[in-house]
This record gives sequence, C-alpha cells and structure tokens, in this order.
Amino acid sequence: MLFIQYFKKIDWALLITVLLLFFLGLSAIYSVALGQGLGEFLNFKKQIIWIFIGLGLMFFFANFDYRHWRRFGWFGYLVSIILLILVLTPLGSTIRGTRGWFSLGFFSFQPVELAKVFLIIVLADIYSRYSRTINKYGQMVIVGLIALVPFVLAAVQPDFGSAMVLFFTWLISFFLATRNKWHIVFVLLSIVVLIVVAWFFVFADYQKDRIKTFIDPSLDPLGSGYNVRQSIIAVGAGGLVGRGLGFGSQSQLKFIPESQTDFIFSVIAEELGFIGVALILGLFLFLFYRFYRIALQAPDDFGLFLVILISIVIFIHLFINVGMGIGLMPVTGISLPFVSYGGSFIVVMTSLIGIVMNIYKSGIISRREKII
Repeated sequence: MLFIQYFKKIDWALLITVLLLFFLGLSAIYSVALGQGLGEFLNFKKQIIWIFIGLGLMFFFANFDYRHWRRFGWFGYLVSIILLILVLTPLGSTIRGTRGWFSLGFFSFQPVELAKVFLIIVLADIYSRYSRTINKYGQMVIVGLIALVPFVLAAVQPDFGSAMVLFFTWLISFFLATRNKWHIVFVLLSIVVLIVVAWFFVFADYQKDRIKTFIDPSLDPLGSGYNVRQSIIAVGAGGLVGRGLGFGSQSQLKFIPESQTDFIFSVIAEELGFIGVALILGLFLFLFYRFYRIALQAPDDFGLFLVILISIVIFIHLFINVGMGIGLMPVTGISLPFVSYGGSFIVVMTSLIGIVMNIYKSGIISRREKII
C-alpha cells in the first residue's frame, strides 16, 4: 500500500519527459560513436552509467525535503566558491583551453556545475525571505555581489559559457523578483557602461579580435568560426525526416567538432531532421509547462522560487546550445540538458529535477492537509 502511495506522488509526466530526452541523447551519442569507428562505444556506455547514477540521485532528492536546502544552501555556496578558486591552481586540470576541471582518474568534475546549483538555492532563499524589501538598492547590490563572485571565477578559467549561465540566471531572476522598474533600468545601464569601458580601456587588440569572431564566426570561417559553419550545414542537411541515425555526413565524417557535447543538437537535426528537432523542442516545451504547473502549486515562496530558478537555468542552457547549433549564439561550450554527453552535467541536471519532484510531492501533501 505504501509502495502504491509512493508512486502516486511521483510526477510521471516530468519523469517520462526526462527519460525521452535521455533516449534521444543516447541515440545521438551511439550514432557519433559509429562514425568514429569505436567498436567498444566507450562514451555511450559511460553515459548510460551516468544516467543511472543521475536517476538514483534524482529519486533521492525527490524524497529529500526541499526546505532543508535553506540550511545547506549557504554552506554549499561557500564550498563551491572555494572549489572554483582551487581549480585555478595547479590542482585543476585544463581541458579544451579551460582550467575548470578536477581530474579524479576515472572521471572529471567541474566545480562550476556545483556553483550553479547552490547559486540557485541561495537566490531562492534571498528572494523568498526578502521579496518585499528586494526593491531597496542595498538588497539589489547584495544579490548582485552573490552572483558576481562565481561569475568572475568562471570567467577567469576562462569558461565563458558557464559564466553566461550564472550571469543570466541572476539577471532574469532579478528582473522577475524586483517590482521597481528603475532597478531594471539601472542594471541594464550599468552593464552597458561596463562593456563600453572594458572595450576601450581594458581589452587589447587581439582580445577584441577574438571577441568579434566569438560573436560573428563568419569573420574567421576556417578558424574559430569553423565549428558553427559545419553545424549550420548539418542542420540544413537534415530536411524533414533526416538522413537516419548513423548516416549523417557531417557527424559521421567528423566535420562537426564536439559532436557529443556542444553540437549534439546539430547531430540530431541532421540525422532525424525537422521531426527530430520538433520532438526534442516539444519535450523541452512540455518540461517547462510542468515546471510552471509545479511552481503554481508550490507550498511556499522558497519552493516557488526554486522551481523558477531551476527552469531559468535549464532554459538558458537550451537557448544557448540550440543557438550555437544554428549560428545565432557564439560557441561557449554549453551542453544540451539531458541530451549531451557529460557525467557531472547529467548529475547536476537530474539532481535539479529531483528537487522539483520533491516540491511537487510536497505540494500534493500540503493540499491534502488543507482539505483535511
């Protein structure tokens, strides 16, 4: 009986959506492995292991009262800051030009992923406690500084993709939380001023050239803009139904770099076509719809802001990754949630889903108590 009651409190729609995204990701990773001629399919097998680990953590956090995160959030935030500092020392490892990894032998860990989680928790705690006073300039400055520290440490690595996620998580959530329109104007003007000052007085000429190519890859189509060029070709070649798994010329002939992580959307677009793209975007759309419904039924403001911030982080990853694939966003090394290859990223994303599931479960219990 208890077993049946437990499963009634699971948001099956949310769980099935995540599982379908996992399936699409595994299909693309398997297809890429075929083109690389790796008979052992090492990354495919490792991804399955990480998915099972992630699902285990998801169910664990689904049964871990989300209210406890208030106590652990600030401690976790400080730990993540310390790890972001340590990763810049010789203890950290450099992968693809970014010193942002701790290599632990059998796997590598990015502390910035941990920073994303605890920044979400800390911001949710602040917004839920001080939602009525967040319009004061002192509160605005404090919230900005809390987000600024991990943002700067990520940018120094340099991991501009994660830095963008941290920045926009703060920016979007702040705009949603504040009721003072002048705060929004002040923040936007401050950002513009900082960009202009840095461009004219901080950046060297070679740094400006990199930023220009970063924004417009067509300025260097055979160099740093090569990835986006090949990705756009792959997306356009997919047509309506795609070329079939394992038959995409761009992915199978290794024209698309980082095809299992940064440009996995391009692999899906080429091999499954518009139908595959519509399916994956439809799944994410439904995922955000479930977040919206769960946020409306959250038992308290802390749960409400947690769901909102988690949905913001996942949306930013989705927007940037898809934007990279079709040439609308600069290449920043951002993976596609639940689809791209990556151990620490899978663990973080599934843990966030587990927190949302617990808020859903707590909402059901809260409504039943009110009825009684």
